[in-house]
Amino acid sequence: MFAFKSLLNMPRGEALAVVVALIAAMGYTIISLEWLPHMSIIASIIVLVLYGLARGLKYDDMQKGMIGALNQGMGAIYLFFFIGLMVSSLMMSGAIPTLMYYGFGLISPTYFYFSAFALCSVIGVSIGSSLTTCATVGVAFMGMAAAFHADMAMTAGAIVSGAFFGDKMSPLSDTTGISASIVGIDLFEHIKNMMYTTIPAWLISAALMLWLLPNVAAHDMNSVESFRSQLEATGLVHTYSLIPFVLLVVLAMMRTNAVIAMLFTVIVAVAVTYLHSTPDLRQLGSWFYGGYKLEGEAFKDVAKLISRGGLESMFFTQTIVILGMSLGGLLFALGVIPSLLEAIRTFLTNAGRATFSVAMTSVGVNFLIGEQYLSILLSGETFKPVYDKLGLHSRNLSRTLEDAGTVINPLVPWSVCGVFISHALGVPVWEYLPYAFFCYLSLVLTLLFGWTGLTLSRK
Repeated sequence: MFAFKSLLNMPRGEALAVVVALIAAMGYTIISLEWLPHMSIIASIIVLVLYGLARGLKYDDMQKGMIGALNQGMGAIYLFFFIGLMVSSLMMSGAIPTLMYYGFGLISPTYFYFSAFALCSVIGVSIGSSLTTCATVGVAFMGMAAAFHADMAMTAGAIVSGAFFGDKMSPLSDTTGISASIVGIDLFEHIKNMMYTTIPAWLISAALMLWLLPNVAAHDMNSVESFRSQLEATGLVHTYSLIPFVLLVVLAMMRTNAVIAMLFTVIVAVAVTYLHSTPDLRQLGSWFYGGYKLEGEAFKDVAKLISRGGLESMFFTQTIVILGMSLGGLLFALGVIPSLLEAIRTFLTNAGRATFSVAMTSVGVNFLIGEQYLSILLSGETFKPVYDKLGLHSRNLSRTLEDAGTVINPLVPWSVCGVFISHALGVPVWEYLPYAFFCYLSLVLTLLFGWTGLTLSRK
């Protein structure tokens, strides 16, 4: 994995005991004590460093292991800086508000569940945050569901499916950036490769919502019109505001480096901003650092949707990437990961078994710890050398990390996403879980393609 050898030749039993103790401790601190994952990771690093010192290792040697892992993740750190800048610029230019405005205009009461799924998919891609989508557009749909006398659990399932489709496929998403960076591939290459499992999962989910779930007969569209009116009143909704999005899509199709594509998108978005407003340099600096802010009591319903972005919003993700990759490097330096990989080496003989192992590890971390970031970071660090040895391209690994890590977290009642969403939407996880079709279809398809070899690419 890294350009140095493990410091310890750790027995398999000891390595397994270390991992079990680590997962149990992190699970307890995150679930029971409600620590942020940062605190759980740094506590784990401290314990492992003390363990290494007790085994006679030098701190400088262990630090080299952590730094070696972190060197591989520096691309993600830079990427997230530009994501923060781009989100702010797309808000101030009106690109995201305009996309939302037209999206709300497409809602159909008759096909209410599909409308919720489709619109949350669009909004999720545009803002790159599943939890923000659920807490804003999702809450609006739950209100509409009550007015339409629709099934609340089915509505929540449609919202979660669409929100996590967006989280998975958006270049603005932190989990998407982490998955690409942890295995060392380009962000847009990762997104393109995910389409093999994501598009079929979306289409099947759409079919199930159109034909399996019952129709909703309703005529009260006041909630939708209220959102659209507020968006229009902001002065940000203009057809030309979509130009930055078009540029981003074109550059992605041209396989332009993700950071370069974002840089040009930001420049164009700032230029578009001056077509309908004239912020000074002081205001621009504030928005780019702290995120775009929509002021005014009249906009309170849409302010949560639009007031976001900025460098500051990326610090949470950047720090967890730094700590998570450092933890992975330390586990490698201590010989924990190499020992476990050696233990399952005889099993990981083909792509199907490798895919299954990655998926089950990601799902297992989600259920044991309830943290989607850690499910991606730990699984990615552990299995990257396995994919290298089997001659499989790293894009296959990053896709599986998302299919089994990102979208499974909202299906776990005690997970970060599960707790947040059930509280925001007012529906318990176990009630909306059967209708979150997209989430478990992604897992099923990635396992199917892994065992059959379909869509898998080799180096």
